[in-house]
Amino acid sequence: MSVQPSHHTTGHPRVPRNPDGIAAALRGGRRMEFYRELGQAPIDQVEQILNRWWCEAELDADPDQDRIIAAARSGTLPTVTMADMMRLRRERGGELPGE
Repeated sequence: MSVQPSHHTTGHPRVPRNPDGIAAALRGGRRMEFYRELGQAPIDQVEQILNRWWCEAELDADPDQDRIIAAARSGTLPTVTMADMMRLRRERGGELPGE
């Protein structure tokens, strides 16, 4: 598995990790899709849904979104392994999901 490297200039996420922050960052009809999925979710799945949609919202809020999507589609998007990403994040003192 590989992942796209993240390039935040502040070291902090662009999108607050809560339902209102996620919804505010989503583009177009995706906001309603998010609220519908969240509203219909069993309580034990809410955190998973928030985590998935937060990733979507981070991409929607990224000013480089169009470039990133084009690079992913063309196969030129740089990637790192999941193990390397997790190691780098731990080395930088970042919290990993589920920790």
